[in-house]
Parts: sequence; C-alpha cells; structure tokens
Amino acid sequence: MPICTRGDLPAKAILEQENIFVMDEERSTHQDIRPLNIAILNLMPLKEDTELHLLRMLSNTPLQVNVTFLAIRSHISKNTTKSHLNQFYQTIYDVEDRFFDGLIITGAPIEQMEFEEVDYWPEMTYIMKWSKTHVTSTLHLCWGAQAGLYYHYGIHKRELPKKLFGVYAHKVFHRRVPLVRGFDDYFMAPHSRYTESLASEISANPNLIVLAESVDAGTFLVMNEDGSQIFVMGHPEYDRMTLDKEYKRDLDKGIEIQLPVNYYPNDDPAQRPVMQWRGHANTLYTNWLNYYVYQATPYIFLGRPEN
Repeated sequence: MPICTRGDLPAKAILEQENIFVMDEERSTHQDIRPLNIAILNLMPLKEDTELHLLRMLSNTPLQVNVTFLAIRSHISKNTTKSHLNQFYQTIYDVEDRFFDGLIITGAPIEQMEFEEVDYWPEMTYIMKWSKTHVTSTLHLCWGAQAGLYYHYGIHKRELPKKLFGVYAHKVFHRRVPLVRGFDDYFMAPHSRYTESLASEISANPNLIVLAESVDAGTFLVMNEDGSQIFVMGHPEYDRMTLDKEYKRDLDKGIEIQLPVNYYPNDDPAQRPVMQWRGHANTLYTNWLNYYVYQATPYIFLGRPEN
C-alpha cells in the first residue's frame, strides 16, 4: 500500500521515479480502509533529504500510511526555505488535539550541546510529554533517541573521544521480540554522531530492553516494555550517499573528519559507497509499523492513559 503525502511535496516525484507507490491526499480520501497516521518531527537541517529517507522506509509495508510533517516553532531553520516549511509543515500547536498512531523524532546536529542548552528544548519536552498520551508508539532516531532516553528515563549522555562515523556491525539480542523479527544475528547500520547515551544507565534501567549493540558503536536499539517508546542510536534511514555528503561537506569546511568506517570500497572516497544496511533498515521500520503501531492501535484511537 502507498505512502500518502501532499501531491506537491518534492520528495513525491523522486519516490515515484524509484517505483515507490505514493498517493496524494485527494485519492486517499476514496480508500475504504483505516490508514495509519504517522507524524514526523523533522529536526534535521536538510529537511527535504530526511523527508525522502523516511518516506522510503515507511513505504515497505502493505499498510497505507498518512504522513504529517512537524517542525519546531521555537527554532528558525537555516537550511530549509521558509516557503517549504510553510507549505508542508505544521507545528505541535497545530496538531496537539489530534491522535497519531506513530511518531518519528529525527536526529539533530546538536548532540554536543547539553539538552537544556538547546534553544527548543522546552518545546521538545512538550512534544515528548504530549506523545505519551496522543501517540501509540514513538520512534526516536540518533539525537532524538538520546533526548528521549534523557527525558523519559533520565539516561545521560557523554561525549566520545572522536566522531563515530561510518557503518558498523551490530549483534541482535532477544530475537523473539517482534521489533527484531527477521533480523540476522548481525546487521550493519550507519552512525554519525559525537556523543552516546550511557550504556551502563540503559542496562541498569528495568523498564528498558537492549535489542542490539555494537562492539565499536555501542548500544544501537532500545525499547521500553510495551514498545510505546523505541530508541535507535544511529541512522538506518540514511541512503547510500548520505555519509559521503557529510564527509565531503566537512572537508570543504575545513573540519577535521576521519574517513567513514566500512563505507567506501578499499577506503577510497572516489569509489561508490557500498549499500549494506538497507534490508535490515526496511525490516526495522516494517516491524515497527506492523507490531507496535498497527497491531497496537484500536480502529478508533482516542489516546493512551498517562503513566
């Protein structure tokens, strides 16, 4: 089944070129089914790239997915035009009376700041509090995962000796948990960050389950007991060239950056990067939508009890 978006969203044309079924809002109103309503809080600087990455991930399911993009009101984006934001995005204050089957909170390039130093942290905490009663399951990515673990469970973060940058192998635990159903024993996933949530605090919390971790990249996949809060420390949604763009962008800016690990053939940036994480990324998003959003949400969803 398709992803349903605005008909004039730029990502729609690219997805259609990739033979991904995308439906506009007008056609979706004639479908006699219960679609999933997913909100995406897009905190990434290149919002159009992130739209494309996440819509690809959400397309690999037999379920129809209606997507609402959210932006932070208390922060001015420097890399996305105001017209794009005004046309395709809403804020939490526009949708706070609505209920969503799922919410995705993306990463943001601010992980070296303390949470309370982020100018939109009060709005973030409002959104995360709202999600506890208005969303069936929330999927947090990278900095969004660190922020969610800190807000919901008091898990602190620490700065790494150097940027964790590249594609790393991860081992799966608790294979009977539906979120990792269909995973191999080991899988690859991209990372691009300067900090990590403290693994010792995560493992000591009885309300959290670690589902995957890496010898080199640390904890990767964590969830609470009922799957209403899921935390992904990396970027499985990244496409083939995303790390390449980040690497060359930093080089052009004169920022000291090491070559991304396990990414270019023979560690040669002139060669096309190897795509080695897409299968498990698709499985992760499909499992989330099926087992923790679709299966867990009643036909008429009117919220969750506050806990």
